Amino acid sequence: MKPQLKFLLGAGVIIATLTFLVVTGVKETGVYFLTPTELAEKTLSDPTFYDVGIKVGAKVVPGSIRRDDAARRVDFSITDGTQEYPVTYVGLVPDTFTDANDIEVIVEGRLGRDGVFQATEVLAKCGSRYEAEFEEGTRT
Repeated sequence: MKPQLKFLLGAGVIIATLTFLVVTGVKETGVYFLTPTELAEKTLSDPTFYDVGIKVGAKVVPGSIRRDDAARRVDFSITDGTQEYPVTYVGLVPDTFTDANDIEVIVEGRLGRDGVFQATEVLAKCGSRYEAEFEEGTRT
């Protein structure tokens, strides 16, 4: 066998192995990012999509936050204006997760067959309230 052919064959095996490892790794660690409407469509078209790790980005429904400080549990609802899901989370929520209106969150977890999203992580978007306020005439 010619040395050039051996080299090409070895390079092909290495490239195929690396490609396989990358594709397998992405499939195992990849997480879907959906809106509540997209999640509803996905579960309607594919009933096996329940209990799959996903991230959902939405707004918290105003007035839906219920806290159980003793159990460190927070129940709330999320919506994108079309579809709404109840969420249950056990753990500490970010300081920016308040009872204010227009809280944008990303919840990571699994949608159960009962329609309740069991969150393992809650991220709250920081509002613009942290921006400095300028008084008239002090702005440069």
